[in-house]
Amino acid sequence: MLKWALIFAVVALIAGALGFGGIAGAAAGIAKLLFFVAVVGFLIFLALGIFAGRKIMGG
Repeated sequence: MLKWALIFAVVALIAGALGFGGIAGAAAGIAKLLFFVAVVGFLIFLALGIFAGRKIMGG
């Protein structure tokens, strides 16, 4: 998912440099959304991994 966020960020930068403001804004919004979804997913899986590790180790 971070790969797609980076791709949309690059598209936004190129579109902005070429003067396509609408496309650049939309691509930047999508990139921001995908980035935050990836961060939230990472944090959820991190918490699940920590809690599962504690349960397995008996702590």
